[in-house]
Amino acid sequence: MFSTSCHYGLQAVLFIALKYDKGKNVELTEIAKKQDIPKHFLSKILQILVKQKLLKSMKGPTGGFSLTRPPEEIRLLEVVEAVDGLDIFTQCGIGFKQCSDDNPCPIHHDYKKVRDRVRGLFETKTFADLIQDVKEGNSIISLDASVELD
Repeated sequence: MFSTSCHYGLQAVLFIALKYDKGKNVELTEIAKKQDIPKHFLSKILQILVKQKLLKSMKGPTGGFSLTRPPEEIRLLEVVEAVDGLDIFTQCGIGFKQCSDDNPCPIHHDYKKVRDRVRGLFETKTFADLIQDVKEGNSIISLDASVELD
């Protein structure tokens, strides 16, 4: 449903959000390495998120990326909107351009229910919610066990 860029954007913002309380910027290289994301590709995605004011970028020895707001104020849908746009929540599940409620494709009504549930999830979940799940051990952020959590 989401592009690879969007997946990487969500993973990177979660990684940065996990370090929000430490008040330090997170370097591009660290995110790319720990999340196993190609550095050049990730750089472009993070710049999109900076442009959309979800992240700030600082240069220099203490530079890197940080959130513009606390994790409890950033919903997953904001990252999806910044990277992929919200059209994915109205597009046809099998790609017909003319598919609509009035002119449905064979899976329209079933797919619309799933699509609406996914949108609802991304509208309500914040990065603070995800951090809590990670800290409680209910989920992972990467297979790299060296991610430091408080």
